[in-house]
Amino acid sequence: MIAASLTRRFGNSAAGAATAEIDPLLLWPPVALLLTGLVMVYSASIATAEGSAFTGHQPAYFLVRHAVYLTVGLVAALIAFQVPLRFWQRSAPWLFLAGVVLLVVVLLPVIGRSVNGAQRWIGLGPINLQPSELMKLFAVLYAADYTTRKLAEMDSFRRGFVPMAAVMVLVGGLLLREPDFGAFVVIVSIAMGVLFLGGINGRLFAVLIGVMVVAFVALIWSSPYRLERITSYMDPWQNAFGKGYQLSHALIAFGRGEWFGVGLGASVEKLFYLPEAHTDFLLAVIAEELGFAGVVAVVGLFALLVQRCFAVGRQALRLDRVFSGLVAQGIGIWFGLQSFINMGVNMGLLPTKGLTLPLMSFGGSGIVANCLAIAVLLRVDYENRRLMRGLPA
Repeated sequence: MIAASLTRRFGNSAAGAATAEIDPLLLWPPVALLLTGLVMVYSASIATAEGSAFTGHQPAYFLVRHAVYLTVGLVAALIAFQVPLRFWQRSAPWLFLAGVVLLVVVLLPVIGRSVNGAQRWIGLGPINLQPSELMKLFAVLYAADYTTRKLAEMDSFRRGFVPMAAVMVLVGGLLLREPDFGAFVVIVSIAMGVLFLGGINGRLFAVLIGVMVVAFVALIWSSPYRLERITSYMDPWQNAFGKGYQLSHALIAFGRGEWFGVGLGASVEKLFYLPEAHTDFLLAVIAEELGFAGVVAVVGLFALLVQRCFAVGRQALRLDRVFSGLVAQGIGIWFGLQSFINMGVNMGLLPTKGLTLPLMSFGGSGIVANCLAIAVLLRVDYENRRLMRGLPA
C-alpha cells in the first residue's frame, strides 16, 4: 500500500521521472534498504530472541520492535517532508543546542543508561533514546547553516574555522565521555566535510586534516581499550576467543556465504556465535545468508544513494540554494562514511567502532534519525524541482 501510494505521487516511468516532484532514484534505494533491513534484522535476531529470558523467549521480539521503530520513523519522515528548508535553517542552531543538552543529560547517572560499559541511552519508559544518533542529523543542519552564514569568512582561520572547531571540541568531549568514538568520528567528519564543501581555505583544511589525524592517533594511544581494539583487529586470529572473537566470527560468516549465500535464515553464525548480529554486524549475516551477491546489492544501493545526495546538493547550489545544497551533501557524507566504516569493520578492514549500518541495523533512534534525514533530502530535491519549473519552493 505504501509503495503504491509513493509510486502514484512520485511517478514510476521514465517519462514520469522527468516531471515527478521527487527523483525515484533518490526515493527507492533507501526504501529498499529499510525493507531489506527489516527482513535481515528478523533473520539475524530470531535465535537470540528465542533463547533470551529478557525477550520472553519470543522469536519475533526484535522484529516487532524494529517494525515499530520503522513505522515511527516513516511517520516522522512524512511530517518532516512537509517542512520547508527555510524552517530547518532557522531551527538548526536550536536543534544543535538541544542535541548538546541531550548529550549532557545522557551522562547523568540517574538518567543515562549504561550497557556494556557505555552510557549512551536515555530511558524513556519502554524505549531508549540515543542522543548521538539525533546529533548526526543536527550536526548536518548546523554545519550547513554555519557555513552559509560564514561564506564570506571561510578563508579566515579565526572567524571561519575557530567557532566551529570550538563547538566540535565540546561535542566530541561529550561523546568521548560516553564513550562513543564511532559517533565522534562521524560527526566531526560531517562538520569538516561541510566546511570543505562550503569553500574553507584549502591550505587551512590540509593542516586541519593533519591535526585531526594526530589527535585521533593520540586518542587511540592514550586509551588501552581503543589500543587493544586496534591490535586485535590487525590479527583477530591471534586471540580468536578473546578480543578477536567478534571479528573472527564475522570473517567466518563472510567465508561461509561464498557467491550466493547459504540461504535466507540459514546462517549458523547468528546462532549465539556472532555477538551483535542484528546491530553492528548485520552485514556479516547478510554475507553468510545472501553471499557476495547480497553484499554487492547492499553496497550498490548505498553507493547510489550517496551519489544522488551529492547530485541533488550540486543542483541546489546551482540554484543558489547554499544551505539546501550543503544539507544534501552533508547527509551524503553521513550515510557514505557510516556505511563505509560499518562495512569495513564487518570485513576486517577497520577496527571495531560500534557503528550500525544506516537504514538497516536494529535500533530505534538510529532508524528514526535516518528516516528524518531521507525526508529532508527528499525535500531538498522537491524544492529544487519546483524552482526549476518556476514554482515557489
